[in-house]
Amino acid sequence: MSRQGGRGTESKKMNSELFTLTYGALVTQLCKDYENDEDVNKQLDKMGYNIGVRLIEDFLARSNVGRCHDFRETADVIAKIAFKMYLGITPSITNWSPGGDEFSLILENNPLVDFVELPDNHSTLIYSNLLCGVLRGALEMVQMAVDVKFVQDTLKGDSVTEIRMKFIRRIEDNLPAGEE
Repeated sequence: MSRQGGRGTESKKMNSELFTLTYGALVTQLCKDYENDEDVNKQLDKMGYNIGVRLIEDFLARSNVGRCHDFRETADVIAKIAFKMYLGITPSITNWSPGGDEFSLILENNPLVDFVELPDNHSTLIYSNLLCGVLRGALEMVQMAVDVKFVQDTLKGDSVTEIRMKFIRRIEDNLPAGEE
């Protein structure tokens, strides 16, 4: 029986490594398909957005999280539940703006960049930009327009990876005329 317990951990590590390597192959192919890093960054964001739009349903079903009442609560759910559930990490939440509409997620360890080194000719590539799109897409589905961008990246020599999130506005559902 003790071997089964170890197998679950091994399986998770293998799944994590497979995901990391598959993501790396995706980014490599995008770099071959597009002429410059900016186009690759846009594609990663677009792909992430589409993933986020679909992933939010799975997240809400599996996490049993109710509606967040403010942006601080949303930040806690993202960091403590969503990142843990899907990437196995818990980023810290820091650098809140005075108005409470902007914060940073600090990733001490970004599992997407395991085994990765950026070549010199891709210095403007935002390798993990998929995460920004996922966050934007998922939050849009729960009526929150946000701006999400990388501020620091360990692949570019920074000590941590920092994702900055800014609340833009609450998205109001526009019902067709006559439906309420």
